[in-house]
Parts: sequence; C-alpha cells; structure tokens
Amino acid sequence: MFEKGFFPRQAVASSGNRWDWALLPLVLATLFALAYGGAQMARPYELGQPLPISLDPWMLPYYLLRTTLRMFLALGASLVFACVFAVLATRYRIAEKILVPMLDILQSIPILGFLSITVTGFIALFPGNLLGVECAAIFAIFTSQAWNMAFSLYQSLRTVPPELREASSVFQLSAWHRFWRLELPFAAPGLLWNMMMSMSGGWFFVVASEAISVSNQNIKLPGVGSYIAMAIEARDLGAIGWAIGGMLIGITLYDQLFFRPLIAWADKFRFEEGSTEEAPRSWLLTWLRRTDRIKRIIIGAMQPFERALVLFRRDFDGTSIKARPRPPDPAVARVWDATIAAAVLLAVVWLVRFIHTEVGWAEVVHVFVLGLYTLLRVLVLIALAALVWVPIGVWIGMNPRWAGRLQGVAQFLAAFPANLMFPVAVLFIVRWHLNPNIWLAPLMVLGTQWYLLFNVIAGASTIPTELRYAAENLGLTGWLKWRRYLLPAVFPSFVTGAITASGGSWNASIVAEYVTWGDTTLQAAGLGSYIAHMTAIGDFPRIALGIGVMCVFVMGMNHFVWRKLYERAETRV
Repeated sequence: MFEKGFFPRQAVASSGNRWDWALLPLVLATLFALAYGGAQMARPYELGQPLPISLDPWMLPYYLLRTTLRMFLALGASLVFACVFAVLATRYRIAEKILVPMLDILQSIPILGFLSITVTGFIALFPGNLLGVECAAIFAIFTSQAWNMAFSLYQSLRTVPPELREASSVFQLSAWHRFWRLELPFAAPGLLWNMMMSMSGGWFFVVASEAISVSNQNIKLPGVGSYIAMAIEARDLGAIGWAIGGMLIGITLYDQLFFRPLIAWADKFRFEEGSTEEAPRSWLLTWLRRTDRIKRIIIGAMQPFERALVLFRRDFDGTSIKARPRPPDPAVARVWDATIAAAVLLAVVWLVRFIHTEVGWAEVVHVFVLGLYTLLRVLVLIALAALVWVPIGVWIGMNPRWAGRLQGVAQFLAAFPANLMFPVAVLFIVRWHLNPNIWLAPLMVLGTQWYLLFNVIAGASTIPTELRYAAENLGLTGWLKWRRYLLPAVFPSFVTGAITASGGSWNASIVAEYVTWGDTTLQAAGLGSYIAHMTAIGDFPRIALGIGVMCVFVMGMNHFVWRKLYERAETRV
C-alpha cells in the first residue's frame, strides 16, 4: 500500500468538488479583513529590554536549541491539526465539502503572508513581553508544516482497505478506538515521512519566522534564523558558515534521535503483500528495545491509554441493525449548500468594495502582471530542475543502497534557507552587473528542487523487478528506454514532486525576489518582491492583495496544470 522508496508519494492537495473555487472569495475576504484589522492594530512594538543577538559561535548551541524547540512545538500542533482535520473530513460529508477546499486554499497562501497579518494580533494578546512574538514565530512555522501533514493523513484514511474497516466493525470498535487501532497505524509510515518533509519546510523559512520585519518594526528572537539575519546585515561570511554548520549538526541530531527511530518503528505498520527491500533500522531503537528498564517504563506509561481505549468499545458489532449507516438528510445538505453560497456571495461583494476603496483596480492589474512574471520564473525553473534531477533520481532509485544513505542529506538540503545564498547572489550580480530579474530566480528553486528529486527517487525505487528484467531482455537503450519504460514508471511521482516544488517556489519567491546583503538590496520584478516590500513598509491592504493574487495563481496551476497531469498519470501510466 505504501511505497518503500525514499519518500512515499505525497498526497495531492485536491478535493475534486465544486467548492474549491467557490470558497476562494470567502477565504480572501477573511484574509483582507484580517489585514485591515492588523493595519488598525499595528503600533510600535516595545519590549522592556530588547534581547541582543550575538554572532559569537559559542551562542549557536543555545540558538539552535531555541529554534529546534519552536519547530517541534509547531510540529506537535501540526500533528494535532492533521488528526482533527482528517477525521472530520473523512467521516462527515458536510465537513469534507468545506475543509478540503479550504485547506487547498490555505496551503497556497505564502508563509510570510500569514506572519505579516498575524504578528500584530499575537503581540496585542501579550503586550510587553516576548510571548506574543514567540507565538507568531511558532504559528509561522506551523503554516509551513500543517497542510502537507493534514493532506497526507486525509488521503491515508480514505484509502484504508474495506476489509480492515469491516473487521474493525465486527470487533465492535468505536470511532475513537478505530482511529487509534486501525487508521492512525495504517497512515503512520506515510505520515512520518511527510513530518520529515514538513520539518525541513520549517527550516527553509526559519529566518522569516524569527527575524520579523513588519510595519517598519524589526523583532529578532533568539534562534538560528535571527543569527543568520544578523550575519547577513553585518556581511559576516564566517558567521554564515557557523550557522550552516550548526544547522547540519541540529538536523543530524534530530534525524538520528527522533525521525529515524520512529520510521524504523512504524515500518511494522506497512500494509503490503511483500517486499524484497531491507527494512529501515535505527541504532537508537535497537538499543531501547534491548534495555529492559526502558521497556518497562514505556509499557507502564501506555497502560492508562490502553485502558481508555477499552472504555469506548461499542456494545454491538458491524453485523447488527444498529450498525447500518443512516442515509444523509438531503434537506440538511441543501440548507448547508445555500448557506455557503450566501456567504460566498457576501464575500464577493465585500471584496469588490474593499478593492475599490483601499487599493484600486489599477493596482490589481499591476499585481496580476507581477504574478505573470513570477509564474514564468516558476515554470522555467521547474522545467530546468526536472532536466537535471529526474535522471539522477532514477539512478538513485534503481540503486536502493543509496536511498537509505541519503536520508539525512535529504533533510539538510531541503531545509537549507535561501537566505544563506544571498552573499553569493549579491556579490555575483553586483560584480558582473547582471540583471536581477534573471539571476535572482535560481534562489526560488534552491530548497524546493529537492522535493522533485526525492519523489522521483521514490517512484524509481518502486519499479517492479519483473519490469526491470523485461526491459533488459528486450534490449531497451537510450531514448527508447526512457520513453517506453523509465519516464512512464516515474511520471506519477514526478508530478507529485512538481506540485510540491511549484508551491514551494511560489512561497520562496518572497525571499528570493527581494534580497538584502548588508546595505545592498536587489529586487526582481515579481509578486514575491511585491509582497516582501509591502510587508516591510506595513501596507496591509496591499499585503492582502498580493497574497490573494498568489492564491489565485497557485490554485490555478494546481487545477489546470498539475491536477490534469496527475489525472493523466493515474489513467495512462
């Protein structure tokens, strides 16, 4: 059921129902209202004594600990959110109509957009201390992790085999018991890999989440992100090197101490007929299993949870009359649809009025033109990345030994913030008098190209052995081998990686099209630089406009490009 490759196939963020585009005005209206409220709330932020950020390398362990703690808090909140979302969306048709397209829209909103709108609200909740800013930073990291995990768990719960569901009903499992005993274990392998990808996504935007610049206010929290921001301002290449080393150590530690043991432990939940590949291993998990005292502590801690599960068992099984599903009331569905339609209509009216009074229609046209520039960059970069990484990914996937060795490297490369490449980009462009509109573009795909590579590795590693032998016996070589054998085999995984890389590139455009190195600022014409500039000066209506236009472009690509390719991959490959 789950691929045994480097990364399992990521869930495609598409609901397939008519509310995808209908709910977009409602979400944008809410977003614009929050932006307007944020503009009214924005006040100079004062902390009694601002915390200094030191570039001393000896402070990096402390900063690394603070950053990692924020990321794990956001990861825990993302896991809870994913569980609640997946359960509601899979068990209640009415909730699914709203939640799935709503999440499809929310994941297209750039992370910096969430931060620019919510930071003033968090500061207002906790005036005069750092707790509000800490909550804003954790929330920004949460928005980079939650959507991917929620869709992964949602798709996994939808694909639980019918025979397992029937068995859970016969054994009198309640909905609560079925989630913990069947659905969550079934989804665990794929969910853990997506948690790793989400953790890397949080690292990619760690500078924006810890060094916050909103409404001409610069707030820096102790952490690796603020350390990198200070090093960029001071043009300290040595400090940037120390930051890269600290990130590498931190990612290696939580890979070995957290993710690798969990992935090795969750491998027992894989639902598949058989596999010739070696199961993942973890030295830490092996050591824990050999330590009797730790095993007794874990078993004792789990006993109250086991007893709680038994309390919710049903008193009838799946063959009983009580277990027959009740047909949904069509009147309730019609009332619900009418309510949503009325809310969407009101949102459209409010949006038209807001745009007319706050920004003007000429500004809307200008922002859409900037969006076309960024769209062109995204498409060109994804095409170039595919030409480079698809052959490499196929080779790695066809050699399974390399997949396990590259797990830690994968997390580091995907987590590498684009800000760390600012010195190279600025010095290169300024020295050679190059056009920023062209040469800043590679920064957009710096961290997102790896998702394309890793998904191709996953697709290549799951090619059946019989198919490989057949290709060898037929003597397929050169372009014929790629066209008839390799490309069709990895095409579904390639489309999944392209969806992730495309969405990530739109997000990365905010930091890639507006680059600062010391007192030198380079700006490329595009939607990302527009949002970054408006965020820096605190123009909340135009921040909301830029975010709304980016939502339209990202959803348009998902619906008219990536979804069509994915449907083709499902039907013809």
